[in-house]
Amino acid sequence: MDTFQLPKRIREFENLHIVFWLLKDMSWSMGWKILGITMIIPTLLLSIYLTNKFRENSSEWYHNNAVICWIIANSYWMISEFYGFEEQLIFSSIKWVHLALIPFVSGLIFIAYYYLIKRKKKLSN
Repeated sequence: MDTFQLPKRIREFENLHIVFWLLKDMSWSMGWKILGITMIIPTLLLSIYLTNKFRENSSEWYHNNAVICWIIANSYWMISEFYGFEEQLIFSSIKWVHLALIPFVSGLIFIAYYYLIKRKKKLSN
């Protein structure tokens, strides 16, 4: 059985990342624009840092890339609501908030690739 052990320092960064993310989303729900937008930076930077630290572990790397995509989509959605352009039409029935689908789908592609291709190869070896 394969085991994966997370170094204490990385676990601390991961926990701090969760705090930043919660502050960002809480600010969003409360309408606190400055704090919400400010929290995007440490949340995203820590996520990128963690992804880089896991580059040797493909499962963690793909999942963390999906998290980066999720944070980007979530942050864009928050900003679009804060500044009131989420419901404005871009083209036909496509609204600005629909652009959040691009990073959301990108995250799903990371996960799908890992489970449908990368993991299958690993299991067959």
